Amino acid sequence: MTDIIEPLVHDLVEWVAKEPRQYRDMLDAWRTSCPRLMVWEAASDRGFVERKQIDGRGSFVFATEAGRRFIQS
Repeated sequence: MTDIIEPLVHDLVEWVAKEPRQYRDMLDAWRTSCPRLMVWEAASDRGFVERKQIDGRGSFVFATEAGRRFIQS
């Protein structure tokens, strides 16, 4: 499974690293019909992305430093 999900995690982190994304937009863009292929959960569990509440603007997803290193490797 790691071989399958690794490029998708990379793509998600790269997409979020370009600019913070609203959480709801991230969920819409990265929705999957396969319950075993959870790209968001994999990226989050590995510490590559994090979700933060921005006062008055909603919930946003950011790439972490670990995530930025991951996409540069």
